[in-house]
Amino acid sequence: MRAVVAQGTGGPEVLSVTDVPDPVAGAGEVLLEVVAAGLNRADLLQRRGFYPPPPGASEIIGMECSGRVLALGEGVTGLETGQEVCALLAGGGYAEKVAVPAGQVMPVPAGVDLLTAAALPEVAATVWSNVFMVAGLRPDETLLVHGGAGGIGTFAIQLAHALGARVATTGGTAEKLAFCRSLGADITIDYREQDFVEVVREATGGHGADVVLDNMGAKYLSRNVDVLALEGRLVVIGMQGGSKAELDINALLRKRGAVIATSLRSRPVEGKSAICAGVVEHVWPLVADGSVRPVVHTTMPLEEAVAAHELMESGAHTGKILLTTGA
Repeated sequence: MRAVVAQGTGGPEVLSVTDVPDPVAGAGEVLLEVVAAGLNRADLLQRRGFYPPPPGASEIIGMECSGRVLALGEGVTGLETGQEVCALLAGGGYAEKVAVPAGQVMPVPAGVDLLTAAALPEVAATVWSNVFMVAGLRPDETLLVHGGAGGIGTFAIQLAHALGARVATTGGTAEKLAFCRSLGADITIDYREQDFVEVVREATGGHGADVVLDNMGAKYLSRNVDVLALEGRLVVIGMQGGSKAELDINALLRKRGAVIATSLRSRPVEGKSAICAGVVEHVWPLVADGSVRPVVHTTMPLEEAVAAHELMESGAHTGKILLTTGA
């Protein structure tokens, strides 16, 4: 099969399409014919050598895809060959075929075409597990999500809005912030010109954010604690702004706050399967009725993986970038 392979580590130029052996579905796994794969920030880190796949996972980059079931491994039930699905992966998405644990395979939500469904698994699982399962965001609470125009941000805004929360978000251009408002964001902050702590406090009458979903890490740690409401929850899911920072424990104690760091990719299969089941039960109905929709910036063929990574690194996109196989 064709797959995007990294020849060493470094910039986008290390990526190229080459022929590799087909994967095989083991016990409890499903073999998929990939139609499209979604790009994620973690893909850039893996390419640079900073985020290796979990033990036993494919070395091929790609943590989500859509496609058709080609074969079922031993013990797999509830799926049929030819069925159109999408899947959360530990790796292997940038390829024509991928083997994935059956519990991480999800039906395509009603009303979504198969190609576009590749934009859903990673963002839906990330937002549902972190904002709702871990942080317990409730209706009428305020969520602050950083980078609202990205893949995770566009999904978090819509899902939190659909479930009755107030949403604040940061962005770098007026156009991106306007798009975030069209998705349901109540409070938009230009991080280049405004202090998100001040804006959120003012907009909430001094209350602050009950939940903060943060992909920046060290750079925003102290300010994220500052913006928390009493009993607020900060969930850190990325390190775009570094990995080490000083935490003012006293500030956290005064707010009875929590700082939670989570990772989706390294969880055991059972944990990821439980998250996927929750997504199908709670999130897919909102996608089906149009309350939440996948946001796709562009689709590009596998052969343009270098350009796709360059686009993601530029930050010029809104929503998801997809690589297609032509299947």
